[in-house]
Amino acid sequence: MKDLAALPKAHLHLHFTGAMRPATMVQLAQQMRIRLPHHLLENDPMRVPANARGWFRFQRSYDSARALVRTEEVMRRIIREAAEDDAAEGSRRLEIQVDPTSYAPWVGGLTPALEIILDEAKTASHDTGVDIGVIVAASRIRHPLDARTLARLAVQYAGDQPGEVIAFGLSNDETAGDTSQFSAAFRIARHGGLEGVPHAGELLGPTHVRDVVAHLKPQRLGHGVRAYEDPELLARLIDENIAFEVCPASNVSLGVFQNLDEVPLRTMFDAGATIALGADDPLLFRSRLLDQYEFARSAGFSDAELASLARSSIEASLASSTNKARWKREIDQWLHGPDDVATRGAGADNTRRC
Repeated sequence: MKDLAALPKAHLHLHFTGAMRPATMVQLAQQMRIRLPHHLLENDPMRVPANARGWFRFQRSYDSARALVRTEEVMRRIIREAAEDDAAEGSRRLEIQVDPTSYAPWVGGLTPALEIILDEAKTASHDTGVDIGVIVAASRIRHPLDARTLARLAVQYAGDQPGEVIAFGLSNDETAGDTSQFSAAFRIARHGGLEGVPHAGELLGPTHVRDVVAHLKPQRLGHGVRAYEDPELLARLIDENIAFEVCPASNVSLGVFQNLDEVPLRTMFDAGATIALGADDPLLFRSRLLDQYEFARSAGFSDAELASLARSSIEASLASSTNKARWKREIDQWLHGPDDVATRGAGADNTRRC
């Protein structure tokens, strides 16, 4: 068996606060004298039902962690530690998603909040070797006009270099808001050179996926996993080269599937989908990027198939073509090199702090 931590890969579905290390969360809470909900102090992953009540509990927990992010120093720390953790797990590319609205009041506004994240992403890219792009994401639970404001801000910092905005997203509760009302924001982003990477097909099924594709014209779908329920839709998305950011542990924690065996990773893979495995919110789900690859291995994926998943993640990324080609060569070297049954190195162990 080859060491999955040594497999070059891209991490395309990671939320800003959700990337915080559990140990960092506890330390910040102690420093700020904030009492965290008991379940956030447990090592077990969050488990909620896939309904309004479950989403409310998840969002309340996320908000408890987000309340700790009140300074530039903490914002930089989250980016830095996320890059270090990804580096330890073989990630060559990280595309981290953030809505700067949540942090703007504490650092002087939307623009300073985004600039802090971009600046640290650039520095951390240089220091860790992980190529970091930033996705600015609007929230479904806010007014669509807020999304337009964020899209215009994102376009000002658009680029393909580390520490630049590379895409525009839409996150939060899929059952909230009217998708069509966010189309103007995505049009602004597209005209400014940013691809669309909205969430869809997690809490809601194929009908919602069709709605998102029709109105937002995405390059990738955040999750998109429930498209498998409609084989015709899945085939259409594959034909249109729309990639899927599949987050198995997250799907189980949020009640979309009852256990990992139900996650249709094999079905989507065999259908020819371009898949990028992601961790989503490891702070709450206690499952990082490497864990998703270990799940795939336990589900019967061979080393060649795991390498194919890694290639798909790199192909689905918005990195430069030069970097993509280099990372794919590194995957080939991993696949055709000697087997390595070693466990994760000390660096990886130090970063998975629960």
